[in-house]
Amino acid sequence: MAGVQARVERALDRMLPPGGEAPQRLHEAMRYAVLGGGKRVRPLLAFAAGEAARAAPERLEAVACAVELLHAYSLVHDDLPCMDDDTLRRGKPTVHVEFDEATALLVGDSLQSLAFEVLAGNRLADDPAAQLEMVRAFAVASGTRGMAGGQAIDLAAVGKPLALPELEFMHILKTGALIRASVMLGARCGDALGAAELGRLDRYAKCVGLAFQVVDDVLDAETPTATLGKTAGKDAARGKPTYVSVLGLTRARELAQELRRDARAALEGLGVRAGRLLDLADFIVLREF
Repeated sequence: MAGVQARVERALDRMLPPGGEAPQRLHEAMRYAVLGGGKRVRPLLAFAAGEAARAAPERLEAVACAVELLHAYSLVHDDLPCMDDDTLRRGKPTVHVEFDEATALLVGDSLQSLAFEVLAGNRLADDPAAQLEMVRAFAVASGTRGMAGGQAIDLAAVGKPLALPELEFMHILKTGALIRASVMLGARCGDALGAAELGRLDRYAKCVGLAFQVVDDVLDAETPTATLGKTAGKDAARGKPTYVSVLGLTRARELAQELRRDARAALEGLGVRAGRLLDLADFIVLREF
């Protein structure tokens, strides 16, 4: 994990515009939003899935950076006053606090564009049509059938009760879509996998994507702000539905473990190639912050 995290950090540093290059303030804010923080779960998943498909590390590096840039854009926009209105992210002031709202908006826009530039500008597959499909899938994960759609549902649900299936649908889009894309794009960088193997990976990705959000909700309810690195308890304070508010802490913890078991079961048949993915399922569910 540490090796992949360090590699991705170096690659992101190269891909982001230099801070001293005009427009300087925007470029400085982009680097502030991306570098030096976060667990890099999505890049780790991309590398792990690529390992299962025997993908070249150079291809996985590009995919990992693209998904992390898109994730960083979503965080910058989510933190804006017109969205979740948060002041702390990854243990430091959010971008709109450190800079200003207009700059934060442009940072998100620019990171999204850069993510697609990275994905389209590097050789990820031997077949150009396969790479085009990867770019299309990435776009779906970021749009109304992915992160943006999930965020819209989340905002509309403030102060309203949601049934468990509605909550799951929201997070399949908001959190799960990019996690699923990270796994599937990483896998498609390597040897052509059969439909059954791709189906196993997709099932795994859906399970760990939901598990990630369940654990996030539990940590938000239990972990102090100083440890969490972002404002703890803000979802409850704003009346946003979470797995904890819908199920309670005990049942939410049980659900996370069930999803972990389902994720591990989905990889049966892939053998030792799935080792990193199995480790990451454990990491996502058993992490403390």
